[in-house]
Amino acid sequence: MTNITPELRASLENAPYPNLLGFRLLELTEGYAKVAVTIRPEHASFLGATDGSLVMSLADYAFASSTNTLGATRVALQENIHFVATAPSKGELIAEARAVHVGKIIAVMDMSVTDDTGRIIAKATGTAITRPNQSSATK
Repeated sequence: MTNITPELRASLENAPYPNLLGFRLLELTEGYAKVAVTIRPEHASFLGATDGSLVMSLADYAFASSTNTLGATRVALQENIHFVATAPSKGELIAEARAVHVGKIIAVMDMSVTDDTGRIIAKATGTAITRPNQSSATK
């Protein structure tokens, strides 16, 4: 049985902040999400490079999307990101998030952000917690 309902997909695809940034949900399966953004001039930092907050937000969107396919409503408890390359100033960024551990209360995810050539821009991890009264045991 899949936990990915049309309502969940629509909720993720229509979230205001990801839409403001131009994020697109490309793939969604249980414990996995792939999202992308086309880099726009307004994504630039004061230095003229693509702002790191775009990279972080894209990883976070993949994280949120993937954790909420696990049978309960989950929210971020912790995220950690390592930038390993400068994001390009044009093209696309792609983020993927995969479940590493899924417990009743805690889920740990692994995220990566690449450019459209496959070059790694950032690696991240995140821990999500099941919201109270939302554990899969009560559903």
